[in-house]
Amino acid sequence: MAHFLIVEARFYDHLNDLLLEGARAAIKAAGHTHETLTVPGALEIPAAIAMASETQRFDGYVAIGVIIRGETYHFEVVSNESARAIMALTLDGLPIGNGILTVENEAQALTRARKDEKDKGGDAARAAITMLEISEKLAG
Repeated sequence: MAHFLIVEARFYDHLNDLLLEGARAAIKAAGHTHETLTVPGALEIPAAIAMASETQRFDGYVAIGVIIRGETYHFEVVSNESARAIMALTLDGLPIGNGILTVENEAQALTRARKDEKDKGGDAARAAITMLEISEKLAG
């Protein structure tokens, strides 16, 4: 049984609740456990994962959040930099599922977050589980 950390940027409560529902269900269905940590925004997710990895308490990580395009360049900065930093952590060997939604509007976010539709929270958790399994297999 593996223990996962879900790191969520809780900016849109109702959307995060949907993503968390999917992630938690996927982890439970796979027979694993989890904890949840809330950070201020998507840019803080990779830092929290990096800090948590130093504790060696977790086997894998799930990044959850929603970034909705606004009227400024901020959307691109947050979307690109959070994804870049998560990718850097995965290249360092951390099993991470990226469930940070980058969408144009709330309707797109709802479709992607709902467990009975695209279930991106569940997809992120399943990706983290798969990457952990690959890591363990390669380690022998």
